[in-house]
Amino acid sequence: MLSQKMHERPLVYLDSAATAQKPACVIDAVNDFYTIHYGTVHRAVYQLASYATESYQQVREKARTFIGARSANEVIFTRGTTESINMIAYSYGKAFIRPGDEILITEMEHHSNIVPWQIACEDRGASLKVVPVLDNGELDLAAFRSLLSEKTKLVAVTHVSNTLGTVNPIQAIVADAHEVGAHVLVDGAQAVPHSPVNVAELDCDFYAFSVHKAFGPTGIGVLYGKEDLLNQLPPYQGGGDMIDKVAFEKTTYQDAPLRFEAGTPMIAEVIGLGAAIDYLNEIGMENIQQWEHQLLVYAEEQLREIDALRVIGQSKNKGAIISFLVEGVHHLDLGTFLDLQGVAVRTGHHCTQPLMKRFGTTGTTRASFALYNNREDVDRFVSALKTVIQKLHAY
Repeated sequence: MLSQKMHERPLVYLDSAATAQKPACVIDAVNDFYTIHYGTVHRAVYQLASYATESYQQVREKARTFIGARSANEVIFTRGTTESINMIAYSYGKAFIRPGDEILITEMEHHSNIVPWQIACEDRGASLKVVPVLDNGELDLAAFRSLLSEKTKLVAVTHVSNTLGTVNPIQAIVADAHEVGAHVLVDGAQAVPHSPVNVAELDCDFYAFSVHKAFGPTGIGVLYGKEDLLNQLPPYQGGGDMIDKVAFEKTTYQDAPLRFEAGTPMIAEVIGLGAAIDYLNEIGMENIQQWEHQLLVYAEEQLREIDALRVIGQSKNKGAIISFLVEGVHHLDLGTFLDLQGVAVRTGHHCTQPLMKRFGTTGTTRASFALYNNREDVDRFVSALKTVIQKLHAY
């Protein structure tokens, strides 16, 4: 993919915050499973099914180790971050949220960490409270602490902002929330592919991420939850595998994780997740984090040379995401003309419309980096950007 040409120019792919390109080992693992080892899991004793089941369960253990969970029972396979959050919004809401309770989110959340909580509040008679964002793109932690109360039942917060790149102090947020008896869900979609994550150290109650952003297949995600808490939640869906005993009078359910995995699972996608974890472990998450930070610093230095450009989000602790505005140029025009130069960036509101409103714009241009980018990509991006701005300003 990365050797392709777009509009007769070498591709510079800077949209990994949306989705990451896939290493050959992931593609090969999925293809190998479908062509040689395909069988369903949990439901048969023949060799193909046994192999598929064993491989599937091995990935759950890999995922446990990768994110630092204490037990494989705390790792649930979902379709992605969005389904993970919706699952908790429904199940946790049904189990714990009562009229008059409060759910606390932040102004920088992705829509997938806003809308499910709005629905949950409407269903359960609860109130939604919002932590504001400071001018530099950091959370207003003083405001966060002031919003916490005995009414707060759950805090939902992103680990890394998909728009600003802000890395939030999750350990401190979790500690403050736990002091008032609230649980915490962390949206880790932008963190897991780019830095080490240990959910036990963070002490969060739930943690969600999407595999397609972590160099694996689409249609698969991971939801972590503390085991004792997961087993207090009702199922999100009913069907096969999630049951203990079924009778017309009453059905009983499995413990986590199977309680939340109704129906035939995403077997090939889980195999791809295992290959992606192996790939990331071989490179080393600390190495990835350091490399991407170097690219971020280098890119921001180059962008400061462009007078008309303003970066949105300049927190002290930041992931390799740059969201920016160019005076006199619409972000859609900028993205379209950059594409003609072979540079793939994201434009628009990035599923963070409330955050766009906070910064007085309808959208930005966003460049996001991953482990396969290098300084040459940055140089081509900045050169193309200067050319495009010059042309558009000429109009």
